Amino acid sequence: MKAMRAIGLDVIGMSKRFGALAALDNVSLKVPAGTFHALLGENGAGKSTLVKCIMGFYQPDSGQVLVDGEARAIRNPREAADAGIGMVYQHFTLVPSLTGAENLVLANPHGDAVIDWRKENSALEAFLARMPFRVPLDRPVAQLSAGEKQKLEILKQLYLDQRFIILDEPTSVLTPAEADEVLGLMRDMTRRGEVTVLMISHKFREVTAFADDLTVLRKGAWVGSGRVAETGHETMAAMMIGDTPIRERADRLPRENAPVVLDLAGLFADADDGRPAIEAINLKVHAGEIVGIAGVSGNGQSALVEVLSGQRPMRLGQMFIHGQDFMPGRKQMAAFKVFGLPEEPLKNATVPTMSVAENIAFRTFDRPPIARLGWWLSQAPLRAQAEALIAKYRVKTPAPEAPIATLSGGNVQRAILARELSGEVDVLVVANPCFGLDFASVAEIRAQIMDQRNRGAAILLVSEDLDEILSLSDRVAVMSSGKVTYVEAIEKTDRATIGSHMAGGGH
Repeated sequence: MKAMRAIGLDVIGMSKRFGALAALDNVSLKVPAGTFHALLGENGAGKSTLVKCIMGFYQPDSGQVLVDGEARAIRNPREAADAGIGMVYQHFTLVPSLTGAENLVLANPHGDAVIDWRKENSALEAFLARMPFRVPLDRPVAQLSAGEKQKLEILKQLYLDQRFIILDEPTSVLTPAEADEVLGLMRDMTRRGEVTVLMISHKFREVTAFADDLTVLRKGAWVGSGRVAETGHETMAAMMIGDTPIRERADRLPRENAPVVLDLAGLFADADDGRPAIEAINLKVHAGEIVGIAGVSGNGQSALVEVLSGQRPMRLGQMFIHGQDFMPGRKQMAAFKVFGLPEEPLKNATVPTMSVAENIAFRTFDRPPIARLGWWLSQAPLRAQAEALIAKYRVKTPAPEAPIATLSGGNVQRAILARELSGEVDVLVVANPCFGLDFASVAEIRAQIMDQRNRGAAILLVSEDLDEILSLSDRVAVMSSGKVTYVEAIEKTDRATIGSHMAGGGH
């Protein structure tokens, strides 16, 4: 019988404070050798702090790490690597201009100062022969697909002989098929006793499909652990959010023969470097319809949103709203009732140093009752409007005068939604509206989007979260290499078909 190479890891009573904040409070975790363990929790639950303590980026205030039952002092990432612990980060750490082979060899902290490439290439071939998957090592990383890059990140850890691998949101840049392939390969390696995996994830479907066990953190504390096979998605969610109230989403109202509201006709636009960003985009969105734009990050979705919001010029094409020519600008967007929620709203939709009330007033500051005589801003109605919308949209803020940058991500989103949805909405463009948010905020924002759809708004939903698109959309359109390559009613398609088009397959 083949000897177990995988190593087990235990965290015992780990605590870590940053000033008054208890990022970890007496957290324990047990990951037996040769298992696939999921670490769950909301943003700020302590997941990242925990793995950074395991990896030696942080030093805990108390507690210890056991590797295969023996206490190990891990003071830096080099000592974590020496203990057999490696990490695959959410964003790629490869050098794009170097080949796969060069990335692997140069990652070795104990490598020779002068590299004997004949010897290294021979060692790499022998290494790949033992691996369950291969990646072309002779090509620059920049030429590899996202799935190949993620596999190379994993191969790098295995090449360095790391036998306990931490995966931090490993599928955020992958198509569904790539995600399932990579996680399936890792699960198979755990079952053969070659590695142990600890995966940080927020995707319940992946946890259920690939993990053996799970641990949940909430507000820096351990909430519970258990077998994945015995834990349903509702139980996982309840463990993560506690008694936080979750807003129910309204049912989708039926819509038939609704008129076209937003019509994109042959849109072309260039990226900042002059290369094509979007090409020949043709898309119609009807009243009371959500069209979801799916695609792997970097396939033109951001450029399309920028064109629709007037932040990127069109090279060719026309946009129509209710059959009338539309060029995005402050006056036309107000006249045509076009509103939006861009991704990273703190960066793209606010002035961070200005107050919550002032940011909420951006749409209305130059109109009565806030503006008088066309230029005089009246503070009382500005504050009254803000207080009413803060209450209606449940924005948690110390005061309307607080700088919006002091709010959490979810509350920034709520404040921008309050601004964008407080009037009549004919067209709504939203981009990754729930990225990085807590459960309660996600439920609230998705409910608001569905409410606007049911009121008759035409909604373009750009999201890299395929579950979000499947949950909210009436139709789905896939963008690949700057083009819309597939459009279908949501009830006539499925995850695999959408994923195939996201990967550039299927025509």
